[in-house]
Amino acid sequence: MAQREELSRFLKAARAKLAPVEVGLPAGERRRTRGLRREEVATLAGMSVTWYTWFEQGREVQLSAPMLERLSRTLRLSANEREFLFALAQHRPPPLARRPDETIHAGTQHLMDALSIPALVIVEDWTVIGWNRLVGRAFRDYSKLPREERNLFRILMLNPRYRADPEKFQDMCRRLIARFKWDYSRTAQPEVFEGIIADMMDQSEFFQLYWQESEIMAHFEDTNIADMPGVGEIMFRHTSYAIEEAPGQRLLLFAPLDDVSAARLAKLVAETESVAA
Repeated sequence: MAQREELSRFLKAARAKLAPVEVGLPAGERRRTRGLRREEVATLAGMSVTWYTWFEQGREVQLSAPMLERLSRTLRLSANEREFLFALAQHRPPPLARRPDETIHAGTQHLMDALSIPALVIVEDWTVIGWNRLVGRAFRDYSKLPREERNLFRILMLNPRYRADPEKFQDMCRRLIARFKWDYSRTAQPEVFEGIIADMMDQSEFFQLYWQESEIMAHFEDTNIADMPGVGEIMFRHTSYAIEEAPGQRLLLFAPLDDVSAARLAKLVAETESVAA
């Protein structure tokens, strides 16, 4: 089936699912077909009836991203349906949703809980929204922090514990800021980032320095050390991965860097499991 034919079928099915009362229209006279009429969809979306009709018929007409957004809202499309509409109509993903998905999906939490390494999830402004038990043992217990204190960028840039090695701390700041710039350039909620930027300009000399630089990083990896009483220092290498089912979320995984760290992490895992039991 051609994509234009699939687009036509999808739009017809989407408007057929909506009753007039769901969108604030009177039920009116008895209808021969279910759902909304084409002219009702067009009016609600602020479009020409002719233009929408041609679009639904699969003709070669192009709608702008704002028009597709209005159509998505009119048809009450889910996030997946919205993405499907943009893919069929423009052959590219839609702009980032205005409100990021901050729900930890059951599959993501199950994966983190099943891992024997620390794992956490952040949203695009670097706020931590999910984690497993090992994160609490190795780094910090995010469950005890309100959301506004769980921004990982602020924590890494401002927490004194990361300043033990001044040279390494400065290098970490440089790379963190280069990645933060990349995320800022792609966000659909710049006002959130701009609040963080303003605060960091007041609180961090390294932020003042490196925010003026041109370095940008689209991916960030690093090593870090967790000093655990009774276990010793564990060296981790961490990296992040986009979560396909939740645009805007990233999964951060912390793997032991060497055999000694792996053995100490195994001991920490055993202790954590015995406490949970």
